[in-house]
Amino acid sequence: MSNLNKSILPPATIGIIGGGQLGQMMALSAKSMGYKVGILDPTPNAPAGQVSDFQIVAEYSDETALQQLAEQSDVLTYEFENVDQHNLAKVENITSVPQKIDELVITSNRLREKSFLSSNDIPVTPYARVTNEKELYDAVENIGRPGILKTTEGGYDGHGQIDINDDSLLSVVSKSLGKAEWIYEKKQSFVKEVSMIVTRDFHNHVLTFPLSENIHRDHILHTSIIPARVDNTIHQKASAIATKIASSLELYGVLGIEFFVLNNDELLVNELAPRPHNSGHYSIEACNVSQFEAHIRSICGLEIPSIQLLNSSVMVNMLGDELTTGRNSLPNHPEWHFHDYGKAEIRPKRKMGHITVVGDSVEKLLKSVENFR
Repeated sequence: MSNLNKSILPPATIGIIGGGQLGQMMALSAKSMGYKVGILDPTPNAPAGQVSDFQIVAEYSDETALQQLAEQSDVLTYEFENVDQHNLAKVENITSVPQKIDELVITSNRLREKSFLSSNDIPVTPYARVTNEKELYDAVENIGRPGILKTTEGGYDGHGQIDINDDSLLSVVSKSLGKAEWIYEKKQSFVKEVSMIVTRDFHNHVLTFPLSENIHRDHILHTSIIPARVDNTIHQKASAIATKIASSLELYGVLGIEFFVLNNDELLVNELAPRPHNSGHYSIEACNVSQFEAHIRSICGLEIPSIQLLNSSVMVNMLGDELTTGRNSLPNHPEWHFHDYGKAEIRPKRKMGHITVVGDSVEKLLKSVENFR
């Protein structure tokens, strides 16, 4: 039942694996269209559960709980890529699972992802597989330094990443690799980091969102500027690459693609995310269709209109106690579109919410959120 024979229309039920902020914004978009929404998440009253019709409180690996969600849903999706692929395949005969398991297999593992991109002639940084001390030294010798050693699975927001800049750290790291699989990547001297959201409907039409310019803090996305302040040819190159990736994956839902812009205006693909992406949050207020509505439309077999950027935009994440700063400053900023995810505990560097501002002048928009920059 992974392919739709007909559109899934409201008030059908959409099941979402994962109850964080991405699931919350998916649910809000689906609810506004008249769908019912169910969530699977181990945290009671998770952000997505707060705005949905029901939540099953269980671990993501709980096969019985996933089957229960599938039985109560007309279509199943997810908000993160580290889904139990084996369990998900088991429920394909119960409900519609439009996003292919292969998509998860590729994007949940950095080595498979890089191999997929390379095999499709999409430019990536030089890389090598590392499972032991010898392979690490060989990788560094062949690829050079500086480089980044990353776990192949499970890392996000800078977790599971080690910068390799000199021999002293290399020696320490090489002795603590353990039995995990790693990937060593050449660190690029890039001009900017940019990203693009792409989607594809059941008529095989690929649509891309505007290119976002991203500024990170401690490996965590902090500010996005839309449209990206780069030459128009880079916007066109990113759209062409995104279209090629979406077609190769036979994508349903949305996909976030992170790029490096090099000194010669060439693009390298850094990472793929088979779901709505943090850098696409601006689309809720700045586009005619948000990335979340596009995701819902795609997995439910609905056509998606051409994506239009209605205004320039700046989005900032509120990390940790910046949420408190944002709440206290809200009365003085009527121009803010304020998103509080409703997480129970404020922790350092945790994504607690975001603010989007829209208008004609990027400079004025940046000034509006300067206390968070």
